[in-house]
Amino acid sequence: MRKISITLFFPGMSRPHFLVVGAGFSGAVIARELADGMECRVSVWESRSHVGGHCHTARDANTGIMVHHYGPHIFNTNEDDVWWYVNRFATMRPFINRVKAVRNGRVYSLPVNLHTLCQIYDRYFRPAEARDFLQSRLIANSSPANFEEQALAQIGPEIYELLFKHYTLKQWGCEPRALPATVFKRLPIRFDFNDNYYNATYQGIPEAGYTALVENILKHPAIEITTQKDFSYRDEHSWDHVFYTGPLDAFFDFADGRLGYRSLTFERVEVDRPDYQGNAVINYTGPEVPWTRIHEHKHFTPWEQHERSVAFREFSHETTKELTPFYPKRLAADMDLLEKYETRASQLADVTFLGRLATYRYLDMDKVIKEALDTATTFIRKFSR
Repeated sequence: MRKISITLFFPGMSRPHFLVVGAGFSGAVIARELADGMECRVSVWESRSHVGGHCHTARDANTGIMVHHYGPHIFNTNEDDVWWYVNRFATMRPFINRVKAVRNGRVYSLPVNLHTLCQIYDRYFRPAEARDFLQSRLIANSSPANFEEQALAQIGPEIYELLFKHYTLKQWGCEPRALPATVFKRLPIRFDFNDNYYNATYQGIPEAGYTALVENILKHPAIEITTQKDFSYRDEHSWDHVFYTGPLDAFFDFADGRLGYRSLTFERVEVDRPDYQGNAVINYTGPEVPWTRIHEHKHFTPWEQHERSVAFREFSHETTKELTPFYPKRLAADMDLLEKYETRASQLADVTFLGRLATYRYLDMDKVIKEALDTATTFIRKFSR
């Protein structure tokens, strides 16, 4: 859902004042583009004590390692303009995410590739042999209706049970059959030894961290930032337009109920040695442990040297009043509720909803930035008519 409603201004009127709610990528980019693109004032309100949203990074006090406080983020995109945009505000260092999976005491390569197939079936395959072999394991289905059916049609029951079934249960908190088939379709299946988790042209991590990148985007004389500041649309205000990037249901005080989101929590693992697991991310795909993965943050900055390390176990939970929403579930009941909130949102002429939480979609960082850039361009063009 993207909605742009414009209140027009004319020459001679006072400089417009815009409010941006949320200082993640959506909020930072829209604020900067407004400030650069027109004569205006922009106030940015952030409920947390820092900017950067879920991409927030900061140096660990004990080790000096740059930690991704809300879980790992690897910037990847095929969009030239998005890549050059982030490079305006940060030095992007190359980084390839090579994820491993642990199950039954063995390690497997992800995403599923030729090496994974060799590991699982304990034999060497050439690409054509692997295709034919896997084809013989599939459960044919011309129109998979859910995550499980899609997985069985793409990788067969053995790989599904080993690497995806229990991991999905832990990650999403529901049976895989309750999830749409599109969730599994996003996962690549390769018949070569390419273990790069992403297919994107550009991949990297900002050298000084994501928070520094967002701070640089927001560094503009027309932008005023207030952290630890909550927002309520019901409060009296004098803004000419609001750009809202928080949870959609929270904007309306959960009037129609709560949309389903998943939240993450992290358990710190102290490491009094240079390396803990030898890799940035290792998924735990079985039911024998409650966490979904362990990330060791020194491996996200291979250009740095640290004598000690720090790692975090990641747990997935249903979002409650006490937990911050991370990503939308989008189950059938959620989509019915979403329609009600979209109807409410469409009736507000002075609010634009954008970003993952406000549009209730799973969006990668590059898509968030791209939509914020496009939204700003459209808004400024209509505003200036």
